[in-house]
Amino acid sequence: MDKRLILASGSPRRRALLAQLGVNFDIYVPSVDESQKPNEDPTDYVTRISSAKAQAVTGDVVLGADTCVSLNGTIYGKPSDLDHAEVILKELSGKTHQVITGVAVQFDGHLLNRIVQTDVEFIDLCQGALDWYLGLGESLDKAGAYGLQGAAGAFISAIRGSHSNVIGLPLVETADLLRDAGFDLLYTARSDHQ
Repeated sequence: MDKRLILASGSPRRRALLAQLGVNFDIYVPSVDESQKPNEDPTDYVTRISSAKAQAVTGDVVLGADTCVSLNGTIYGKPSDLDHAEVILKELSGKTHQVITGVAVQFDGHLLNRIVQTDVEFIDLCQGALDWYLGLGESLDKAGAYGLQGAAGAFISAIRGSHSNVIGLPLVETADLLRDAGFDLLYTARSDHQ
């Protein structure tokens, strides 16, 4: 019997990225409290949330992921409104921040985790650029109030690390975890980042 993959996420970006691996999957959006604990490290936070998502769904192979933006250890999640989005973008302006994703795969009573970190360098943002971007309405459903795959790509001067991680699902590491879970992928390459 073929194993069935479930993506425990409602993110259209994760759905599109996972589809690039050529796998069939179902989507189930779990109800998980994504509140940060006091003094919680960004890496611990995404590990905890991605694991909780994977464990909240029953299935053969369940994939959970969580992405946050971090600057000097401060976690920037999804903004609550446009004013909050503006505050976040001003904090990121002219600096290099980290996009950190936790990926968790649950199968046969096992839970596997990977953490991927990418450095993203922003240009200095003037008020006009902020007003333009906020007016597009892209920022509200994204960690750090921006999306690389959208107009905010014009704000990013450098990326060091996984491009797909910044969008929300690091593909190399996700493919490795799915293979470790016994899920057949259409190719057999493995990363050497183990």
